[in-house]
Amino acid sequence: MDNKRYSVIGHPIGHTMSPFIHERLFQIGRISGEYSKLDIAPEELEKDFNILSQLNGFNVTIPHKQTIIPLLDKLDESAELCGAVNTVSVGEKVVGYNTDKYGFTTALSRAGIDLSGKILICGIGGASRAVAFAAAEKECKITFGIRKGSEDKARTLCDEIGARFGEIETEIISYDEISGEYDLAVNATPVGMYPNTEKSVLTEEQICRCKAVYDLIYNPEETEFLRLTKKNGIKCDGGMSMLVLQAAKAHEIWYGAKFDDKQINQIIEDASSQLNIIFKRGDEV
Repeated sequence: MDNKRYSVIGHPIGHTMSPFIHERLFQIGRISGEYSKLDIAPEELEKDFNILSQLNGFNVTIPHKQTIIPLLDKLDESAELCGAVNTVSVGEKVVGYNTDKYGFTTALSRAGIDLSGKILICGIGGASRAVAFAAAEKECKITFGIRKGSEDKARTLCDEIGARFGEIETEIISYDEISGEYDLAVNATPVGMYPNTEKSVLTEEQICRCKAVYDLIYNPEETEFLRLTKKNGIKCDGGMSMLVLQAAKAHEIWYGAKFDDKQINQIIEDASSQLNIIFKRGDEV
């Protein structure tokens, strides 16, 4: 059997858990696959694309999720909707997909968190796009919490949502102005990510006005944001579930794999254990 070759590209890329998760998915799917990581600087992406096109497929992370698009032959409707690519299949054509939205909505469903009503999305970067378009599909009222200097980028995303979905109510607000109640708050920023684990994107008072919380960060497994949420008995989940689910969807795209809940749960558990081992060793992931 030919050994299939896959990779993840980004810059920097040393922190990624993707090789561990994808190798576990290959084992469960009984596929002979090799998964590497490639650190490609933004200015090198076009030059190195020939290397990527020799693979069977690859994943895309920051900062390439949008800049990869002009180099592809085609976009799946998932990538067209989100305006970002995180998975690419290589065949007769090089096709871009977005599995982040699937990973996010499926993770919410598994955690018993409803995607409806008033949604607060913290952040306006690449990760927030999939969350925003998932919320727009459910006709949620979307509030973007942003830091100063991100207003233009936030308005552009609101305009995109309006163009694609019509009468979706959107709002842009700075973090210190966030008040009122929300059905769901999502952290789509790096705030609280290792090594700056003592920070929370929202204050405890703001968190207490949310019915549910989802943190896209997976390292650490329990962020300060989640710790404060659990302390106040609010339903929540962290980013490891989304990370594994979007990876599993990539394998479905690449070679038709299907994974049941038991297998997904096992990989989430394995990845969390591996994360804890690395932490104890003192390495950054």
